[in-house]
Amino acid sequence: MADTPTFELFAFWRTSATYRVRVALNLKGLSAKETTVNLDAGEQRSEAFLKINPLGAIPALRPDGHPPLTQSLAILEFLDELQPEPPLLPRDLYGRARVRSIAGMLASDTHPLVTPRVKKYLTTVGGFDDAAFRAWQVQWFGTGLSAVEQRLAAEPATGRFCHGDEPTMADICLASIVAVMRVFKLPVVGVPTVDRIVAACEAHEAFARAAPHLQAGAPV
Repeated sequence: MADTPTFELFAFWRTSATYRVRVALNLKGLSAKETTVNLDAGEQRSEAFLKINPLGAIPALRPDGHPPLTQSLAILEFLDELQPEPPLLPRDLYGRARVRSIAGMLASDTHPLVTPRVKKYLTTVGGFDDAAFRAWQVQWFGTGLSAVEQRLAAEPATGRFCHGDEPTMADICLASIVAVMRVFKLPVVGVPTVDRIVAACEAHEAFARAAPHLQAGAPV
């Protein structure tokens, strides 16, 4: 696209939300220059980054000549409108609502419970040790994936992917949750439909290229 802006992506190698944006960029045939925001070093709380995202969260996507965009789901919809093919949302009204709903279950109801700022609060103010926080992660990742499994297994719109036979925003969010669980070596059990769909995602080049262990800054 002649009018496609250039992008700067503020990112960190292992985060679920950054993974989503990388996959979407790959699916759309777009690219972004990545600027690492080291969460382990607390760079997300720096004065410079808080001017980009006052919440101190990544990713942020800055199109050339425009203010930064934040919130991964909003960024995915922006990219879908900017470059409509291949679509991240179905063409029909009810299909779009279903995909947004599944994406929301993962990115809005599950992922926020296990972000670094939640861990920091629980381990400093809440009295959690590492074992307690790991149990917290297993509980809420498991709750979210089990709920999504129930829907995917029961609803006829499920196909090779979460909705039909092409990846959508729902698949991006689902794969992002499983990807970060693997980074932290958390078990994914009792979700055969999720496992099948995630395997299909991981066989897709756009998802494979976004794998956390392939990103700049990932441990060898």
